[in-house]
Amino acid sequence: METTGLRERKKARTRRHIADTAARLFAERGYEQVAVSDVAREAEVAEQTVYNYFGNKEQLVTDRDEQIKDRLCELIRDRAPGTTPAAAVREFVLGAVAGIRDIPATQWRGELGYLAAISPTVHRLALELTARQAEALAEVIGATSPVSAEVARLQGIAVACVFQIIISDTGRRTVDGEPQEQIADELYPVIGNVVDELDHWFSAPRPKER
Repeated sequence: METTGLRERKKARTRRHIADTAARLFAERGYEQVAVSDVAREAEVAEQTVYNYFGNKEQLVTDRDEQIKDRLCELIRDRAPGTTPAAAVREFVLGAVAGIRDIPATQWRGELGYLAAISPTVHRLALELTARQAEALAEVIGATSPVSAEVARLQGIAVACVFQIIISDTGRRTVDGEPQEQIADELYPVIGNVVDELDHWFSAPRPKER
């Protein structure tokens, strides 16, 4: 059991090391100018090792946000009775905004937000990611809420678009030259208000069916 836990922690460290290395290279050279072989060489692992953790180059830039999708689904699925999906994810969402401060400066311009702002390819990846988030969230909302499938879909889109706002705003602000600390500080209350508006909407009384 202990050996299994150690092995899993080692795999997680290797995965994080590869992803961080890729982000640093993307920041330095741009997404299109970096190959998987470059990431492997810089991370000092075999190219096949990169593919063992990331199915393709695209996943190197979307991996962190795919993990966000999984955590959002988990929080909504496990929320307390009477808690809206928006309220269930509020602290996690705000924590993600505050965490902007903690991303190493050498990696910041290799994160999804900035890359999506300057690269049409990565912009497409970001939109595809939002669509996958919306679909996954709609499924879990529909399974845990007394709403129609259509409303669950709409709520899933709304929650996913909160992170789309974070991605697009951080990218735009970075292009405009704003430092990470300023972005985090100014975006935090904005996103808090957005999530609170969703919470109010999700919890609003619905008209009785005739």
